[in-house]
Amino acid sequence: MYTMHDLFDLEHTLAKDYLSQFTYPWEALKGIKDMILALGPTLGEDYEEREEHVWVHKTAKVFPSAYLGSPCIIGPNTEVRHCAFIRGSALIGADCVVGNSVELKNVILFDHVQTPHYNYVGDSILGYYSHMGAGSITSNVKADKQLVIVKNGEETMETGIKKFGAMLGDHVEVGCNAVLNPGTVIGRNSNVYPTSCVRGVVAENSIWKNDGTVAAKK
Repeated sequence: MYTMHDLFDLEHTLAKDYLSQFTYPWEALKGIKDMILALGPTLGEDYEEREEHVWVHKTAKVFPSAYLGSPCIIGPNTEVRHCAFIRGSALIGADCVVGNSVELKNVILFDHVQTPHYNYVGDSILGYYSHMGAGSITSNVKADKQLVIVKNGEETMETGIKKFGAMLGDHVEVGCNAVLNPGTVIGRNSNVYPTSCVRGVVAENSIWKNDGTVAAKK
């Protein structure tokens, strides 16, 4: 339930060819920067290189107060709002929203992703039509600074990486002020209640409730 193809329809990102190389999505985190640097020069005349290694589609709307760090790609019809802070190594797809005071770092946002209000998303991949409610964040480093382990019930999988936020499958909804702990993987079409503290693997078509219980969607 947490392989690349379990979570994502790769037809909805410019990173399709890159991501298709990997079995597990977190394996892609280490190479996002290099992938963007290679992809940017191939994008064609519909993209403007506004600064070195910063490619923005001509239909995107970027507010003057937003910061676009290198390297990054901003897709068609995407809106980057007031005081957004894109630190770099960010591939943002088509029809996305990067909102007020949102910070992005080492991420892939598929098409139609919304991070609209006060979100931090680091070392993460957000699938097609996924949405993070106001104030929800990905926590990407463990308090003990050890390597992140993905936990699915009694099963554990070592990732070998220190910085790993969350993998959100297609059509995932994360409620306001939720915290997604390092190594969180949420399957397609699942919901997270507001103010939840989420960790481990959440199956597709599920609802994660505030007390940590998980219910199947009906």
